[in-house]
Amino acid sequence: FGSRRGRAFCESPGLLLVESGAMAPKSQAKQNEPRCDFPIDQAIVVGGGLAGMTAANTVLENGAKVLVLDKSSFCGGNSSKATSGINGSCTQTQKDKGIDDTNELFLSDTLKGGAKKPEIAKVLVWESGPAVDWLMQTFNLDLSLVARLGGHSAPRTHRGKERFPGMTITYALIQMVERVQENTGGGMARIVNKAKVVDLITNNGAVIGCKYEKGTDVIQAFGPVILATGGFGADFTADSLLAKYRPDLMHLPTSNGEHCTGDGIKMGEAVGAASLDLEWVQVHPTGLVKVGEEDAKVKFLAAEALRGVGGLLIDNEGNRFANELGRRDYVTGEMWKNKAPFRLCLNSLASTEIHWHCEHYKGRGVMRKYDTGADLAKELGVDVKKMEAVWQAHYEASQKHEKDPEGGPFPAYPSGKSWDEPSGKTGCGKKFYHNVIQGSQFATETFHVAIVTPVIHYCMGGLEISAKSEVVTAKGKVIPGLYAAGEVAGGVHGNNRLGGSSLLDCVAFGRVAGKACAEYMLGADMKTVALKDLAGAEPVAKPAAATGGAAASPAAGTAAAPAAAGYTLEEVAKHTTKDDCWVVLHGQVLNVTSFLKDHPGGELAILTFAGKDATVEFDMIHPPDVISKYAPDAVIGKLAEAAGGAAAVAAAPAQKEGFGCGTMMLLILLVLWAVSAVAVVGGLAF
Repeated sequence: FGSRRGRAFCESPGLLLVESGAMAPKSQAKQNEPRCDFPIDQAIVVGGGLAGMTAANTVLENGAKVLVLDKSSFCGGNSSKATSGINGSCTQTQKDKGIDDTNELFLSDTLKGGAKKPEIAKVLVWESGPAVDWLMQTFNLDLSLVARLGGHSAPRTHRGKERFPGMTITYALIQMVERVQENTGGGMARIVNKAKVVDLITNNGAVIGCKYEKGTDVIQAFGPVILATGGFGADFTADSLLAKYRPDLMHLPTSNGEHCTGDGIKMGEAVGAASLDLEWVQVHPTGLVKVGEEDAKVKFLAAEALRGVGGLLIDNEGNRFANELGRRDYVTGEMWKNKAPFRLCLNSLASTEIHWHCEHYKGRGVMRKYDTGADLAKELGVDVKKMEAVWQAHYEASQKHEKDPEGGPFPAYPSGKSWDEPSGKTGCGKKFYHNVIQGSQFATETFHVAIVTPVIHYCMGGLEISAKSEVVTAKGKVIPGLYAAGEVAGGVHGNNRLGGSSLLDCVAFGRVAGKACAEYMLGADMKTVALKDLAGAEPVAKPAAATGGAAASPAAGTAAAPAAAGYTLEEVAKHTTKDDCWVVLHGQVLNVTSFLKDHPGGELAILTFAGKDATVEFDMIHPPDVISKYAPDAVIGKLAEAAGGAAAVAAAPAQKEGFGCGTMMLLILLVLWAVSAVAVVGGLAF
């Protein structure tokens, strides 16, 4: 399909083109018929995050074509910033590790966690194992580590050994669609960035396409639509959904990217879709606070896995006050009852288990290592003996629970009894312990510590869907040709979402929506297609080379060493402004000035590391082909040999998180840095 401003043009027969851009079939199908009543094999996915890319890959797997539209310069969305992992029950990884878990147990946890629609929660849970296995088998992803997060009765949150799971998973799915696009010349898949969808096109109650803005053009695309546009947790405007449904939260910081403005919900409602649970906005307890930037409106999120491996929460007087593994809304509520600032403390055992995260957070300046607990106590201004008593009480509770799990005096969460007094007094006693140390070890123990604060994180409400991800009206009638997956869909989690279920929501319902949409389009003609066959041979990553192009031009008035001789680190350090921004990666000098305005994490996320070498932190998150694939023109030369003979490397950790799609995704590098600027400008972990 192609389209021009003001009038749509369609190559398929059997369609009438209407001047307004609406499209009507020559013959109307019976109401509620389960497939398209006009010949079309293109699905339109609005949103290039994990839900959208999962749906796109699934559409392709079932023999249909797909068009992905994303309003940002990069694909990836909030999913690319998720740091804890993806939930799954009865997965191959669990079986390999001997973890005893069932779909029934996961469903029970999900309903206790807040879900109110069992029929939708059941889809989430029963699709979870196949979803995780699909990611590992189809995309060759490492999801070999499993942790227990808050509200879960078994370890079921999967992540890999390196990099954040959200970035790793989402990037792999983006790459697959990009490869299909390249291998088929756009015949089976297309990704269009900076394409803001503004309206859905309907005909006789069915959604048959959408209108989107691209530059100064308004373009129409036709096909059934899968909305994967995310929530509204970053819209602080006066007429936002947040202002309408939760004005009491408008003063809080957020972990959401600026793209989260509720577009899909508004467009769905405009064509008669029902919405629900919009008042349920999750406030996550552990947004990371960067010292000196306490008032930053956008904050990076501390992975819930930090508490899963044994991290303890304390108030400004060194007291524990909650069950660290309770529901997110519960932990946040207990924080509001106690004294800030709050600290999340990981002993050496916990820090080692989640070493990669700790190193990354330290590089971003939002976590600090204390050589001894005595140093931590001194920082707090609390007697070390008191701190020892707090840790000892936690240790003794763990030992009592091990000997007599149901003999404690306090109610436990999610069920049973607890021996832990600080959490037990809140009615949500702790019963799961990991990497526990005795109080006598506190003073000499090494700790990794982060200051944390509640942040707006996730919108449980959205468009109402069926068990097949079909969007429905207030009367429960399916709107033909319209689907929703991910955060834009409401009713999946109820009034609270469990950690690790956001990535799962995206993949589980992205697959459900993609398959249902393909069936709607193709009916009996739907067929199974291997993505690797559509994508062709996996390309070999090539190092980016200096191009000397436009992007390489030094800012006016600045002296630059000849590219052939290389740039000194001193020269790079001169380029630290919005109008002239350079960075160093792997001995190469990059001019990222022209990327700043399009960076999804905001300009400051990159400017924080301007004029420095960001290699170490960059490598902690990025695949090796990011620069050569997305921003080869940014490379302007090499770093000259320093006086000592070795290439100069300044230890100024850069960061990132996120990534994009489309040719102009200039660099995932930037995206990653966005999240990288932690409290500076963004990020989040699901």
